[in-house]
Amino acid sequence: MNDVLDVALRLIVVFAVFLVLPLVIGQTEHKVMAHMQGRLGPMYAGGFHGWAQLVADGVKFAQKEDIVPANADRRIFQLAPAVALLPYLLVLIAIPIGPSESAVGQIIDAGLFYALAVMGVGVLGSLMGGWASANKFSLLGGLRTAAQLLAYELPMLLAAASVAMAAGTVSLPGIVNAFEWWWLPWQIIGALVFFTAGLAELQRPPFDMPVADSEIIFGAYTEYTGLRFALFLLAEYAGIVVLCALTTVLFLGGWHGPFGGDGLGWVWTLLKTAVLAFVVIWLRVSYPRLREDQLQKLAWTVLIPLALAQIALTGIVKVAIQ
Repeated sequence: MNDVLDVALRLIVVFAVFLVLPLVIGQTEHKVMAHMQGRLGPMYAGGFHGWAQLVADGVKFAQKEDIVPANADRRIFQLAPAVALLPYLLVLIAIPIGPSESAVGQIIDAGLFYALAVMGVGVLGSLMGGWASANKFSLLGGLRTAAQLLAYELPMLLAAASVAMAAGTVSLPGIVNAFEWWWLPWQIIGALVFFTAGLAELQRPPFDMPVADSEIIFGAYTEYTGLRFALFLLAEYAGIVVLCALTTVLFLGGWHGPFGGDGLGWVWTLLKTAVLAFVVIWLRVSYPRLREDQLQKLAWTVLIPLALAQIALTGIVKVAIQ
C-alpha cells in the first residue's frame, strides 16, 4: 500500500510541475521579449511589471468561441491538441531532477529510448490537426511538420547515442551518475546538435517553418480557436521544459554542481534547465526564420555529419581511457 501511495504522490507532483512550469516559461517569454523588443503589454499590463498579461491571455482564450470547420474530421480535429500535449507529460515522468529515487516520477531502465520515442509522438498532434482541418494551409503546415520531423529526428537520436556510449547505459539516472566534468569539452558538439534538433522538432524559431504565420497563416493550427489553440501553445512550452531538462540530464551533468553536494542537486537541475529555456527564448527574438531549403540543408549536411563525428570521437575517447 505504501508503494502505491508513493507512486501516486510522485505522479501528482509531476502533474503539478507539468501544469506550472510551461506557464512560467510562457510568462518568462513575455517578459524577455518585452525587454528585448520594447513591447508595452507584457511590461505594463496590470501594473507591476505586467503581471496580468498571462491572466489576460488565459481569459481571452477561455472566452473565444470553440469552432470546428464544417468539413473537418471532427473527432481527429478535437483529439489533436491532446495528442500534442500529453506526450510531454509522459516524458517528464522519466526525467530525474535529483539523485534520490523520490526525485523522479518513475525510473525506467531504457529511459533515454523511452523519452526520445514519446517526444516524437507529440508531433503527430500537428499532423492530425493539419490533416483534419479541411484547410489547404493547415495541410501544408502539417506536411512541413512531417518533413521537419524526418530531417531532425536522426541527428537528435545520434547525438543522444553518443552520450549513452560515453556513460555505458541508456538509463537517465545512470547517465547522470556516470557524468564527469571533463566530458563537457568533447561532448559539446553532441549537446549543440541535440539542442538544435530539439528546437526544430518543437517548431521553435528559427525553425518555425510549419507555422510560418507570414506564409501559411498559422500552419496546422489555422482553424483552431479558444482553449484548443491554447493547448497547442501549452504543448510548445511544455516541450521547451522537456527539451531543456533532457539536455541538462544528458550533457550538463543534471544534478551535479560545483558546490552544494547532492542535497541541492535538484536546484542545479532546475537552474540549468532555466538557463537553457532562456536561450530558447533569446533565439526566438534574435534570429529570422529559415527558408524550407535552408532548414533541410542544415539537418542533412551539417547536423547529421556532426552527430556522426561526435559518435566517432566518443568511440576514440572510450578506447583511449580503457
